[in-house]
This record gives sequence, C-alpha cells and structure tokens, in this order.
Amino acid sequence: MRIKMEIGTMNQTQQLAEAFSHVLKPKTIVLLKGDLGSGKTTFVKAVVAALGCKDTVTSPTFTLLNTYNAAFPIYHFDMYRLASAEDAMNVGFMEYFDKSTLDGVCFVEWPENVEGLINEVDFVVEIQKNGDNHRTIIIEEGK
Repeated sequence: MRIKMEIGTMNQTQQLAEAFSHVLKPKTIVLLKGDLGSGKTTFVKAVVAALGCKDTVTSPTFTLLNTYNAAFPIYHFDMYRLASAEDAMNVGFMEYFDKSTLDGVCFVEWPENVEGLINEVDFVVEIQKNGDNHRTIIIEEGK
C-alpha cells in the first residue's frame, strides 16, 4: 500500500488522518518522517482525535513519550533529542517496540535518530513541506 496526497488545509489533514486511523489496531508501529515543523505532531493529533481521545496532544520533544487513551493506548515518541538506539534503550523504550507485549499503537517521530531500535514497522508516514500551508503526505506499509 502506498498513498500520496497533496494537502493544502488542516481539514484535509484531519480527513486523511481519520481515514488512516481505521487501519490502526494494537501492536501497530508507525514511523513519522519529515523536517521540523512539517506537521508530524499535527498528524498524530488528528489520528488520536479520530480514535476518540479528547486529550490535548502535544509534541513529546522534551518528555520523549506522551501516552493517550483512545480506542486503545497511543504511545507518541519523539526521538529528536536522542543520539542513538542505545540512548532509547537506556530510557526503557525497547519494551514498547516488542510486538509480543505491545498493547497499543506507537507513533515514532525522528526514527532515524534511533536506527536499529525498531525492527518491525507497519507504516511509514512521510510529510514534506511545500510552502507555508501545503504538504505532501506519503503513507507506505513498513518493511
């Protein structure tokens, strides 16, 4: 599966995120790729809302992990401040990426900073900035 959409409004982002939420289930790992300010957290926020969570979704840049209770637990990681997979293991993140025990969905921003940590990926969402309000969002099945 590969979906590529040109997005020009927040409403379009929300519609795509809602459609994407229908394929998510516990034990799913989603990598989010894109430059700073491209909309990775905005996309997660829209997915979390589509799954019925009313919590305020914020970037976990400083906390590294935010958890939301939606239709199932959502684990939202931001690996921007980590330098390696070893750093992520040192803070106990390895257990979240073990599909035999994962009880929710993991969204991982900046996965390239912890290369080698996550072995089973279900989806990769790449968001490319095309000006102030326009984005290209590509959703592919993981490898």
